[in-house]
Amino acid sequence: MRKADIVRHIAEETDLTHGKAEAAVEAIFAEIKGALQHGDAVILRRFGSFQVRAKRARLGRNPKTGQDADIPARRVVRFKSGRQLKEAVHGSTAKSVQAPI
Repeated sequence: MRKADIVRHIAEETDLTHGKAEAAVEAIFAEIKGALQHGDAVILRRFGSFQVRAKRARLGRNPKTGQDADIPARRVVRFKSGRQLKEAVHGSTAKSVQAPI
């Protein structure tokens, strides 16, 4: 699913215009991005949480050439799914995998 699909679904479910639904989705993403840029965690109950984590500088290896390469320190975003999201995904997978009787 792409962002355009999310916008379309929100517009249909809420009777908003496409433009207003797109603005709402953009506003949500901007708030999440802004919080993460400041190092704050974003916790969405019953869905999951986004956290910024620091990764240290390390020595890596170029798999093509085999040469050592320095990998600089950086910040990465980590998503941890909530229990209800895990259960929803697990339940839908289990139903789709089972053969009909």
